[in-house]
Amino acid sequence: MRVEVDQPKCVASGQCVWMAPEVFDQDDDGIVQVLNDTPGPADEDGVRESAAVCPAAAIRLVEE
Repeated sequence: MRVEVDQPKCVASGQCVWMAPEVFDQDDDGIVQVLNDTPGPADEDGVRESAAVCPAAAIRLVEE
């Protein structure tokens, strides 16, 4: 799995950071930053949940 984000769509809710702090962070304006765009199996559930709850649908998961 590869993680992609559409930063202009991000509304800075921070739910992704809460669900998968090893994969996501926020900049000073609250916009999502990807720390690891190819998370391992231990982080996959949190990443999938982050994508599902993102209010702006700014997170995209690409299955490889």
